[in-house]
Amino acid sequence: MECIRLIDTLDLLGHAGVCVGTENSQLLQNSLIILQNENHFRKCYYWGRINGIQNDYHVAYGYEKECLSGRIYFYSTNCLDWLLMPKVTKCGRFLTPLAVTRFEGDPSIITNVYKANPPFPPNEDSKRHYDGPIPKELKEEDRLASLVDLINEDAFVVPRGAWFKAPNGEVIENPGFEGITLTEAQHLKSFLHARLPQQKWNTNLLTRSDYNYAVDFLDTIDTDVPEGCWDLQFLLGCRMVTLHSLYWPGMTFYHKLNSPHYGSMYIGYGKKNLDVPFMV
Repeated sequence: MECIRLIDTLDLLGHAGVCVGTENSQLLQNSLIILQNENHFRKCYYWGRINGIQNDYHVAYGYEKECLSGRIYFYSTNCLDWLLMPKVTKCGRFLTPLAVTRFEGDPSIITNVYKANPPFPPNEDSKRHYDGPIPKELKEEDRLASLVDLINEDAFVVPRGAWFKAPNGEVIENPGFEGITLTEAQHLKSFLHARLPQQKWNTNLLTRSDYNYAVDFLDTIDTDVPEGCWDLQFLLGCRMVTLHSLYWPGMTFYHKLNSPHYGSMYIGYGKKNLDVPFMV
């Protein structure tokens, strides 16, 4: 959610059961505006909070122009001092899904995944997907960066038309976006994954009668497996729609219908619900 609308947005998400303390919300809004000005970001957003034992990690990001691949992430444990999040490493991406312990809240802690997860090391199939010796130790800072990347890949959503692919290939916010209607919001194909597309470019072309590549270049969430892994709800007299990811409990998307206001926020322990296929 955009930092300049943080407090107002948190009031809206309160209707969906998402709460952040008043003191923290004031600190976050002020510190994120400073972060935006210091880094000359066009926009700065609050991504969410990952709960830890000693401290919680607050995550934010900003970008100058490219809103898909140009996002730069930061994290903080006190809502005031923001540290640049490291880039996702191959080791972190491999070990993060295997880490079963909670976050401690200290980015310098190194965890031995071999000892914390008794079934580790992985089977031979997993080894074939990782070149070289299988790593065992994972720094919490790298785990945090990988976890944010995993959640973004599965559950970061934007409404159709909010992002626009320019002729030069850059993905920018659509200045003419005025929101989606109640009728459109009733269909999951009106919501797109905010990640690099994984399906073929003509998937939407074959399924949409109103196809427009400038806004339909991303994957829709209606093809996610299994069917029913997204919980769609209407609030405030059908003036706002929310989406809850069942794979990542705590990830909430909201959109005020017929307006350009939308956003996502994650609050949780960073645990993926792998039982979804048996629940729906």
